[in-house]
Amino acid sequence: MTDPQEERVDIVQAFVDEFGRDPHVIGRGPGRIDLIGGHTDYNDGFVFPIALERHVAMAAAPRDDRTLRVYSLNFDGRTEMPLDALEKAPDALWMDYISGVAHFLQQRDVELCGMDAVVWGNVPVAAGLSSSAAIEVATAITFQGLTGFEMDPVDMALLCQRAENEFVGMNCGIMDQFIAILGRKGHALLIDCRSLEYELVPIPADGHKFVICDTRVPRELVDSEYNTRRAQCEEAVRLLQQRLPEIKALRDVTVADLEAHGSLLPEQVRKRARHVVTENQRVLDTVGALKRGDLAGVGHLLTESHASHKCDYEVTVPALDIISETAVDVDGALGARMAGAGFGGCAIALVREEAIPAFREELIRRYRRDIGHDPELYVCEAEDGARVERL
Repeated sequence: MTDPQEERVDIVQAFVDEFGRDPHVIGRGPGRIDLIGGHTDYNDGFVFPIALERHVAMAAAPRDDRTLRVYSLNFDGRTEMPLDALEKAPDALWMDYISGVAHFLQQRDVELCGMDAVVWGNVPVAAGLSSSAAIEVATAITFQGLTGFEMDPVDMALLCQRAENEFVGMNCGIMDQFIAILGRKGHALLIDCRSLEYELVPIPADGHKFVICDTRVPRELVDSEYNTRRAQCEEAVRLLQQRLPEIKALRDVTVADLEAHGSLLPEQVRKRARHVVTENQRVLDTVGALKRGDLAGVGHLLTESHASHKCDYEVTVPALDIISETAVDVDGALGARMAGAGFGGCAIALVREEAIPAFREELIRRYRRDIGHDPELYVCEAEDGARVERL
């Protein structure tokens, strides 16, 4: 399913086939990609994601009892769970995201009804585009469409994050759920991960597109290396507090601070800190460039970001490096960087629309030569966040 109208018809028909009646609502939660701002979130910094057209859709109707019956089109799996005894599904991880959201909605005294639902999504799983937040947000917005409860969008994002952290057991930050709910077409979302203040920033519509490149390289070592990087950032703060006692996180450290006091840090810790400090500044510089309409400046910042991830944070792999290098070499490609946690997953490039065929051809050529298989490429724009359609 790719065409929106075809998707709507297909998921409605799947619901009718499964449950023998019509759905009442279709809730949608988008995937996302971070335009810039890598590994800044857990350092109280700034992130700058966009919501994607690729999403998870949930067609649903209420039940008279307190039962959730859910069918996943992607996994061809069926699961049934009582609202009063929600627990992890041993053979259906995808159901845990739904159950987790239902659990914490009820903990907030939201009165839920039982639900029949069919779930389908085209957000690639394990590619770093946050299919997990997409299904969480689709679940929350679908329940809202069925029952009519009111909730502040920021509170809903925090609730979905809590479902992933505490019910599913994945220690994600707030960016994914925030952008999935608050994203807007044609805008990126600046999020302050400390205060949770946010700002929608328009992206100039002047013939440029984002090209997402899924390396199709399994993301290995992410958990262990993530924990190591986080510990190194905390060590940098502890050591810098000898001269900068007021700082609480690398968010509070400026480039000038690091230049003045970086000698306090072991070399590897200094490199990790330098990435975070400069990446925070690149996020703010990217916001400024977009507000000026300077897309060439945005592309340059993307390329700088990738180099910092490669040399200072050391979380890229050859497949990710090829994407950034190709963007430098192809006329009309303004820049590219790895996205997400690294060690595989996706990258994002900013490319003039007429240059996309040349960029695609050269990237595939290099990829086949050096990696041995083709990447998956998606041309996209910034899209709206979560929405519900009443049928």
